[in-house]
Amino acid sequence: MPDEKEEKPVKIEELDERIRSMRRDVSNNSVHKTKGELPPSLAGIAARAGVELVAGVAVGAGVGYGLDLWLNSSPWMLIVCFILGAAAGMMNVYRAVNGMGMSVGFGNTRGKTDLEREE
Repeated sequence: MPDEKEEKPVKIEELDERIRSMRRDVSNNSVHKTKGELPPSLAGIAARAGVELVAGVAVGAGVGYGLDLWLNSSPWMLIVCFILGAAAGMMNVYRAVNGMGMSVGFGNTRGKTDLEREE
């Protein structure tokens, strides 16, 4: 294919310098030092807590609504399951914040958090 342009071979030193400069640019741009931002770990915990609580309430309300339609017991199952879902959501938030129930497998881990189990 004679019409294709032939590129000049790039020297390894030039390529290495370009990679280093790009890495410096990326590392300088990725650090956010503004006030008011939460550290990534705290923001993740807060997001998880919100999702756990909303999911518990939504599932409880959905199950209650479905039971109300099935049993024709208008608001009672919705109210009961909403309260149970809210309680389950709060329990999940408590477990997530304290790091309980995050380990995998069986064992005698009663009363220990994940950090204590790793030691």
